[in-house]
Amino acid sequence: MRELVETARQWAGEGREAYVARPVTEQGFGPREPGGAVLVDPRGTCVGSLYRGVFDAELVTEAAAVPAGDSARVCSVSVHGGEAEAAGLTCGGQAEILLQPLASVPAQWWELLGRGAGAALVSRLDEAGTHVVSTVVRPGQSGGSAAEQRAVELLGQHRAGRDARCGDGDQGLVLIEALPADPYLVIGGGGELAVLIERQARLLGWDVVTTTDAAEAAKSLGAGRGSECLVMLSHDPEFDVPTLRTALAGGTPYVGALGSRKTQARRREGLLAAEVPEEQVGRIHGPIGLDLGARNPAETAMAICAEILSTLTAGGA
Repeated sequence: MRELVETARQWAGEGREAYVARPVTEQGFGPREPGGAVLVDPRGTCVGSLYRGVFDAELVTEAAAVPAGDSARVCSVSVHGGEAEAAGLTCGGQAEILLQPLASVPAQWWELLGRGAGAALVSRLDEAGTHVVSTVVRPGQSGGSAAEQRAVELLGQHRAGRDARCGDGDQGLVLIEALPADPYLVIGGGGELAVLIERQARLLGWDVVTTTDAAEAAKSLGAGRGSECLVMLSHDPEFDVPTLRTALAGGTPYVGALGSRKTQARRREGLLAAEVPEEQVGRIHGPIGLDLGARNPAETAMAICAEILSTLTAGGA
């Protein structure tokens, strides 16, 4: 849904009649983007990606048919056989799609997505499925309804996802949409491995900064996105120890450091001497990367990114 931010803001500013379409329930289709959504207006304009566009024309028709006074519409769509194959889908499927007026989506949602922050949208539909009210939830937010607590839980898993449920004190359906911030990877040090890690990370859609400057690293790790990760490749004590200390003190979800046993021991001694608690030092991943049997720098880069992903989705180090 992040790709809709610019258009959503523009259309909202114009006061354009438009709808945000995304699935409430779905079955089939094969692998798909969990945050997929489309902006659609009754004039036939579609922006975004949902099931590779196979339902775009149908969604335009549904948008044009929303009765006056209704603030939502739930429609059923399905695709099978050759039509699914022609659209590039792995297999056919069916879904219920929520069409929600753009004007009823909180501006804060687009603002947070636009700056790369993690957020969740909890949307409550009435029993008839014709009116919807949405609330924005932030990572770590406490209290609130069961649906809002579930949204915080999904954000903590660092995985985009949707959860539709009935109840929660409401008569209708509650749709929870979680879009955690993409990992923001800080690579400390340069060289071939740094280049390959950056390439792999960008392939996954992550933001990356590579630096050998402690001040720049500290600024990147303190960006406040909640998804900053550190891979330390440098063996320079004037750089690696203070940068690792910054990451650990700030609760960076993933901290990994490359180096021999001697280098790891030297870093450990330096961190303890800098009064970093031993339990925090123990959070550092080293040897770095999942044990995938990597035998060359490209495979090592993949193993490191895999470990970052595994750590984030497990909810911590």
